[in-house]
Amino acid sequence: MYNEDNTVTPSIQLNSQQKTVSGKVVDATGAALPGVTVTVKGTTQGMITDMDGNYVLADIPANATLVFSFVGMKSQEIVVGSKSTIDVVMVEETIGLEEVVAVGYGTQSKKTVTGSIQSVNTDELSDMPVTTTAQKLQGKLSGVQINQTTGRPGEGMKVRVRGQASLTAGNDPLYVVDGFPITGDISSLNPNEIESISVLKDASSAALYGSRAANGVILVTTKRGKTGKTAISIASNYGWQTVPQKGRPDMMNATEFAQFKKESLEDLGLPVPAIWQNPSQYGKGTNFYDELLQVAPMHDQSISFSSSTNNFSTTAVLGYLSQDGVIVNSDYKRYSIRINTDFKVSEKIKTGFSVAPAYSISNSPNTDGIVWGGGLINNALTIWPIFEPKNEDGSLKQNFYEPITGTRFANVLWNAEAITNETKSMRLLTNAFAQYELLKGLVIKSTFNFEHFDSKFKNITPSTVGATTPSVASAVLRNSEYNTWLNENTVTYKKSLGEHNFDLLAGMTIQKFMSDMSQITYTGFADDRVPTIAAAKNIDRNPFWLTGVPGTYNDIQEWSMMSYLARVNYNYKNKYLLSFAIRSDGSSRFGKDNRWGSFPSASVGWIASDENFMKELEKLSLLKFRASYGVVGNNNIGNYTQYATVNAGSAANNAVFGSSVYSGSIQTSLPNSSLTWEKTKEYDLGFDAGFFNNRVNLSYDYYSRKTTSLLYSVSVAQESGYSSFMANIGELKFWGHEIMVNTKNLTGKFLWETSFNISFTDNKVLSLAGDIDRIYSGLFQSNITKVGERIGLLYGMVWDGVYDNQEEFNNSPKAVASAVGTIKFKDVGGDPDGGPDGIITHGGDNDDRTVIGDPTPKFTYGITNNFSYKKFDLSVVMSGSYGNDIITWLDQSLANLDGNYN
Repeated sequence: MYNEDNTVTPSIQLNSQQKTVSGKVVDATGAALPGVTVTVKGTTQGMITDMDGNYVLADIPANATLVFSFVGMKSQEIVVGSKSTIDVVMVEETIGLEEVVAVGYGTQSKKTVTGSIQSVNTDELSDMPVTTTAQKLQGKLSGVQINQTTGRPGEGMKVRVRGQASLTAGNDPLYVVDGFPITGDISSLNPNEIESISVLKDASSAALYGSRAANGVILVTTKRGKTGKTAISIASNYGWQTVPQKGRPDMMNATEFAQFKKESLEDLGLPVPAIWQNPSQYGKGTNFYDELLQVAPMHDQSISFSSSTNNFSTTAVLGYLSQDGVIVNSDYKRYSIRINTDFKVSEKIKTGFSVAPAYSISNSPNTDGIVWGGGLINNALTIWPIFEPKNEDGSLKQNFYEPITGTRFANVLWNAEAITNETKSMRLLTNAFAQYELLKGLVIKSTFNFEHFDSKFKNITPSTVGATTPSVASAVLRNSEYNTWLNENTVTYKKSLGEHNFDLLAGMTIQKFMSDMSQITYTGFADDRVPTIAAAKNIDRNPFWLTGVPGTYNDIQEWSMMSYLARVNYNYKNKYLLSFAIRSDGSSRFGKDNRWGSFPSASVGWIASDENFMKELEKLSLLKFRASYGVVGNNNIGNYTQYATVNAGSAANNAVFGSSVYSGSIQTSLPNSSLTWEKTKEYDLGFDAGFFNNRVNLSYDYYSRKTTSLLYSVSVAQESGYSSFMANIGELKFWGHEIMVNTKNLTGKFLWETSFNISFTDNKVLSLAGDIDRIYSGLFQSNITKVGERIGLLYGMVWDGVYDNQEEFNNSPKAVASAVGTIKFKDVGGDPDGGPDGIITHGGDNDDRTVIGDPTPKFTYGITNNFSYKKFDLSVVMSGSYGNDIITWLDQSLANLDGNYN
């Protein structure tokens, strides 16, 4: 029966007569809803609505209760009673304060969360036609910067939670998929498998992951069957990618380049050869950068099946992705399957398992890298535009040669087609669990997780590739494999005593990781069509760590960890909130004198809007204050860093005894039994507010954290026989503000929602090792990290014009190689008193390099607008950063005025 407040109270009908019920199901706008599941509660009898939203159920008891369910909509239960026609309006499953979000080792209602956690569910991600999950998150999370660092298809994104937290121990967050901390990122995960994502940003919320949580934790929950729902869905996206004209390098065309060469020779008083005497004959010529590019199609298909009863549920997702790259001869394919199954053995026992294999094939020419570093894109820009890329028969030329100056170029178009650069990877994630409810609210749970990864890389460079051909053909074969397993055993207990509510957790985990990588590099096979090891003339036996270039080597890595964890969540009247957590990690990566570390945290919250004195503020829906403090760590310090290492692979270690040569070994580093993880201590202050029945929501966080015990290579006296050893020295400080605003601008038939976030961040180097006040990093030492300054500032010479004439040259500071017409750099130091010394010097004691930029943005931001009208929707997502400087390395070769290249 219906109550006055429109709720439904089940009633028992004494008459069990069979009858027929029909009706129509529509959404809030009145549009018909096909595919809605209509079942008789407690039975398997039912059907789905047709294309017009209609249904008919025959031979059902008059006292039956009908259940209406549809993905993304609130389920409804209606008693049949005397009615023969039941029409239903389905409403969307809105996200409110009682929404359950994933936290470390469990879930918690959004209202009672006291840490800095941000979540995104599948409804917000499903319509975005992008290939990776990280792309779907771009611009949607405050304090989380997601950058694309390469254009190669299938590659992952760089994710930073609240900025950089370390100098040498890595800055990637920890990814946890269905409770399993995986190796690497989630780029191989089909986004259509995901139900929700939670980002644990502060140390308090991430503390249960201990020595791996300093860079933040990203929890991924995959789709599982929902009770009473059966659904089949097909998602298909097709699109294409191009490199926009705006932003492409503005290079000289053939006529402009020939004119430039002609004038430069005339300025030097040299004769102009015939090749440059008539520049207009070349027209626009060839833009090799544009020739490398293509319109790249991409398509993504997924089929999802989900079914659930009271005792059994399963979800299966099959996915196929094909993405061509914007560079010719580049593409990526991914095949994936996920099956999640749960079984309710009894009222007290539940079990489940998941299996998720993914296989990918990537064909990606070497596009990245600076000029002469092998990168096709930058090398394409150097080629003279007067050259034609193809022969008269339409085939590609292998290289170009200009006989007057002897300048040679490899044809990057030929290289892109001729070089094989293929990676085949297979990744398997699987887990199983069993839980037993010993007493009401007391649950014992055990899980076993396993991850396997296997990758085969093949690079073959034939003899037809190079500025001169034939060249020496070469190949690199690399096989990588790792396995990791994790066993976790936890006990949870939930209990309410009056208005006091407790949620307790205790557990123990054991994890083991093993990897094996083998590489062989060989050269000189006689026939490009048979690039096998057996056909090779030479095998490069120098190990990578000895020469710094790929060679032939084998690398085996292992680590293991045992942990204990506990958490207490308490609230009084659901408005005074308190949480304590601690994790102790024992890791093989740490020195024997620092094998164990503990990571505690505490947080509090107050839902002020539930106080009686706040009730008069009718426009205020929610006001919650939060504060937290915690300690987390970064254990990415290497697997054997604490030990003295031995080199047994160098011929320099060999010795002669008698007439025989015997291999030898030598100790190459000092041990450090006290080596331990980097520690990050952080506090967070914030509030959440809702207005106008939560049509406007605002969140704010201020955080401050300090990272200590930085992993650093400390110099030691040469008399020791060594140059350095690894130690924990140094401190960094980070702080920032995060603001998130969500608004429902329009409701009704036409919906418009906006989500905006902005994050301000800053950092400072407090100390480094011993008397060292700066360290250099990056390509050509282009970054400097100095005590009292920000991390990784850009470091180099300051452009100060050009030496226009001899008089200016004579009266200006200059370098040894300076001449009239060359670049003039600013004289910034070298004098003992700290001023200019009249000489331009790069490096050394009289270095004229200085800070020339800051790669850290002043703020990052994102804004998403969602519009919908009936069955049509539109989403516009933007993200960006402001105030950060970048280095454009290609300018070092393409703007140097030498004229050898374009």
